[in-house]
Amino acid sequence: MTTSTSESREGLIRAEAQRLGFDICRFARVDAPWPAAGRLEEFVAAGRHGEMGWIADTAERRAHPNAMWAAARSAVMLGVNYGPDADPLAALADPTRAAISVYAQGDDYHDLIKSRLKTLARWMQARFGGELKVFVDTAPLMEKPLAAQAGLGWQGKHTNLVSREFGSWLFLGSILTVLELAADDPSSDHCGACRACLDVCPTAAFPAPYQLDARRCISYLTIELKGPVPRDLRALLGNRIYGCDDCLAVCPWNKFAQAGHELRLAAREALRRPALAELAALDEAAFRALFAKSPVKRIGRDRFVRNVLYAIGNSGAPELAQTAAARLDDASPLVRGAAVWALSRLLDEGVFAGLRREREGLEAAPSVLEEWDCGGKAPLTHPLPPDDGGRGARIAHPSPRLRGEDG
Repeated sequence: MTTSTSESREGLIRAEAQRLGFDICRFARVDAPWPAAGRLEEFVAAGRHGEMGWIADTAERRAHPNAMWAAARSAVMLGVNYGPDADPLAALADPTRAAISVYAQGDDYHDLIKSRLKTLARWMQARFGGELKVFVDTAPLMEKPLAAQAGLGWQGKHTNLVSREFGSWLFLGSILTVLELAADDPSSDHCGACRACLDVCPTAAFPAPYQLDARRCISYLTIELKGPVPRDLRALLGNRIYGCDDCLAVCPWNKFAQAGHELRLAAREALRRPALAELAALDEAAFRALFAKSPVKRIGRDRFVRNVLYAIGNSGAPELAQTAAARLDDASPLVRGAAVWALSRLLDEGVFAGLRREREGLEAAPSVLEEWDCGGKAPLTHPLPPDDGGRGARIAHPSPRLRGEDG
C-alpha cells in the first residue's frame, strides 16, 4: 500500500513519530559503510567486554545491520529525551545516600520506547507496506553508530552519543525496514580538544579517547558484573550503586539540553538520593516493590544490595557499621562478602579482628571467608564468580568475564 499524499514518506514518518512522543526522528541507509565493525572487533579482541559474553557471541551479527537482516535497506532512528531536572553529580555530595543513574530513576525505558516503536511500525506498514523490525537495545544491532549515521548526534570520546540539541540524554530506538528512505546527513564530531568526560571517570575506564574498557566502567561493575567487584576498584565506586553518569553529566554540550518531558521517565522521589541504610535492609519482596517497572530490577536484589554495601563501606560513616553487620547473616554469600568488606572499612582494625573471632565457624562460603581473611586490604583484581550455593558452596578459580559496548 502506498501513500497518495504529495508529502514525502520521510516527512510523514517524522510527523507521526513526533505525535507518538519521540523527540527526534532521522533516517540512515543500512548499506552505508560501517566502520563500527572494526572498532567492535578490537574491543572484543582486547577482552574489554568483560563478562558480557553475548557481545563476542553475536559479534558476527553485530558487524553490520545487514548481517542481522539481509533484506533491510533503511533505518528509522528515533530518540526520546530523558534529560534530568537537576545536576546528576549532586548525588555524590552525601556519601550516606545512594547515587542511581538518571536513566534508572524512572520507569524502564525499554517498555516505554518499544511500545511506541511498535505503534509507529504498525502505522508505517499500514501506510507504506513493506517488512520491518523494531529494536530497543535488546538485539545485536549497534544503535549508537547507526544513530550517528542518521544524524541524531555523534559518538563522543566516552563512546556515548552526544546531541547538539539534547546533550547526553537520549534513549534510542530503531526500526529497520525494506523501504528505500532518503537518508539524512550523518553527524560530524564536535568534541574538539575537550576531554572532560575522560578526565572525570573515577576508574579510568577510557584507555584512550573513543575507547572504553567496560571492565573498569562503573556501569558495568554495578550492573553487569555478577560476582564481587575487584577490590582495587571498590573504593572508586563511591556511593554509585547503579550505573554512573559522570562522563555524561560533564559534557559541555549539555548546556543546550533540556529536561525530559516524559513523565514515566521522570525520577521517582524515592530514587532521588535514597538513604543507604534503607536500601541495605531490602529483602526480596521489598526490592521488587521499590523497583517495580524500573530497570534496576533486572540485576536482582542480591547484586543490588552488594552495591549498596560497597557504598556503605565508602561512606566513612561509622554509624552505618550496624547496617552492614545486619547483612552478615544474609542468605546470599555475595551480600555477606560485601558486608564484611564494608565493616573492614568502617571499623577500627582491632574491632574488626574481634568481630571476626566472634563469628568464626559461622561462615563456610569460600568467597566470604576470603573477605574476612583479607580484611579489605589485599587486592582482588579479577572478579570471583558467584558461589554456587549457600554457606558450604565451592567456587572456581577467579577468572574475568554496560550494557554492551556497541562501537
